[in-house]
Formats: sequence, structure tokens, C-alpha cells
Amino acid sequence: MTAGYSAAQVRAAEAPLLAAGVPLMARAAAGLAAVIRELAPERVLLLVGSGDNGGDALFAGAELARDGVPVQILCTGDRVHEAGLSRARDAGAVLVDSVPDELDVLVDGILGIGAGAGTALRGRARDAVGAVLARPKRPRVVAVDLPSGVNPDDGRVTDAVVLPAETTVTFGAVKAGLLLGRGAELAGQVRLIEIGLDLTGITPLVEDATGPAQKRAVQKRAVQKTAAQKRAV
Repeated sequence: MTAGYSAAQVRAAEAPLLAAGVPLMARAAAGLAAVIRELAPERVLLLVGSGDNGGDALFAGAELARDGVPVQILCTGDRVHEAGLSRARDAGAVLVDSVPDELDVLVDGILGIGAGAGTALRGRARDAVGAVLARPKRPRVVAVDLPSGVNPDDGRVTDAVVLPAETTVTFGAVKAGLLLGRGAELAGQVRLIEIGLDLTGITPLVEDATGPAQKRAVQKRAVQKTAAQKRAV
């Protein structure tokens, strides 16, 4: 059984490590880069959002670029993780303003579990994902933590413009939304990168189930638990 945790549970487990200066982003990026290397990419495009999810993608892209992999960066938000962008560009990655014609691996680093998680894509992010979805042959997609537009707690998707992943590289703990609803369908293969989170004593929001009937029951309990947690706040 695979345990799935809520975004709030993951953030609470991250907090003491971040306060102690533990380099969680560096650990996440190294794991992400290692998974992408397994695909033997010839051309990589990073779709980079404004938050830490985009930072993970940029630092991973820097490692790939240093290895000699051609890496391009398409920023989809009004802000960008400046340190990650600087590292990637210093390593040889280049900025682009549209989805290139030639690429074989796309890294979805638009939205993570923070602000905007589970919401419909807008602006440049929506245009970029729409352009990829319209292609008769799509690149292999690696999602950073979870596919952008998937709710991290229950797997809901509120819009049709969402990019299915071949592989989702998630950090510290599997998010419940990768095991439930549309999230389970869109995540592809889920790869967990350990970054040092201590989840001892934390009850998972959900545990993955194998049979359809059991899965529906687990999903219903997870939704009810999420609703109860929100009412208690």
C-alpha cells in the first residue's frame, strides 16, 4: 500500500527542516535530474512557474545542462525562482518564449502544492500546455511533484487543459492527489524522492487501493476527511 499525504501535512513536515537550513530544494532537484537522465533526453524543455516547483525544475535543468543536454526554459509566470534561473543559464540552458518544435522531454514545473495548486492554468501556462496537447506526437512529460492543475489532496481537476505525465517525480511524500480521482490517471508512474521528511506519527490522508470498489471507498473517505479538516480550521 502507498500512503498519500495532504499538502498541509507535507508542508508541516518540511517546516523544521527549512528552518534548520536543510537544502530540500537541492535534494529534490538532484532526484528530479536523476529520473530525467534515465530517459536519455536529447532536448529538454522546462515549463517553469513562479514558485518552488519551478525552482526544482530549474536546478534540475542546470544539472542536465552541465551534463551537455540541451535545455530550454519557458517561464509561465510573472515571477521566477531567480537563483534557479541563474544557475540554469550559467550551465548553458537558454530562455525561449514558446514551445519549440523539437523536443523529446518536457518537464512540467508550473504548479506545485502551494498557491494555485489544483486550479485551472492561465496565461502563458495555459497557452504552452494547450500547444503541447494539440500536437499529434507529444514529448515525454515529467511532472514535478504533481501534474499542474491536479489538486494535491483529492486528485480533482477543474479544467480540461492539463498535461498527462508519463512520470511524476514527487518529493518527501506521495501526495494524496496522485492516488485519487483524475490525479491517479494523469500522474503516470509515480517516483518518490526522499528528501529527509519525518512523517512519524502522521496519519496519511489516504492509502492506495487496488480494486475499483475499494478505491472508490477510499476516495470517498479522503474527501470527507479533507472537508472535515477544512471545517475545523
